[in-house]
Amino acid sequence: MNNNQNEDNLRNSEQDQMIDAKEEMTVTLDLMDGTSITCAIVTILTVKEQDYIVLLPLDENGENSDGEVWFYRYSENEADPNEDPELEFIEDDEEYEIVADAFDEYLDSVEFDEVMDEE
Repeated sequence: MNNNQNEDNLRNSEQDQMIDAKEEMTVTLDLMDGTSITCAIVTILTVKEQDYIVLLPLDENGENSDGEVWFYRYSENEADPNEDPELEFIEDDEEYEIVADAFDEYLDSVEFDEVMDEE
């Protein structure tokens, strides 16, 4: 897990629109070095009344071969739903670990649900 893309900005791309229910939702992050990267939205977790978004960075082929995910604090402007959501870095190691643990629990529950669905 990595969270080193300081001061990245979230902006919606045309890919954000879900055309097919099976298609992944994606966002494009503008990095400080001037490059952009497309990320799949894995989930949004709520931990201690704060929302966090889990992003899976994708390569130019739309894949992620290393399994790396990024965590950000996530908030939406409730007064203006058309405004882009805001992402903030998690700079506190303890907060980051709490979110990582919550994500591990989320993965465990998803795996459990898949096993139960197969039976």
